[in-house]
Amino acid sequence: MNKLRRKSLQDIINQLEDLKDSLEDIQSEEEEYRDNMPENLQGSERYEKADEACDNLSDAVSSLEDAITSIEAAIE
Repeated sequence: MNKLRRKSLQDIINQLEDLKDSLEDIQSEEEEYRDNMPENLQGSERYEKADEACDNLSDAVSSLEDAITSIEAAIE
């Protein structure tokens, strides 16, 4: 792989890492929201939706981590 393509891929990695950081921030906020719900709302539909959102955000973060790892392997 030539230097130009490596540079382009590194730029993409940097963008993906920024996106991953943003997703992790949102995930953390959603987890805090879910964890601070009053006891009478735990188990409610609103709690379940927040919990599902946390799971989906976690999956998205993992997918970005996998993409970053794959691109890094391509650069090597």
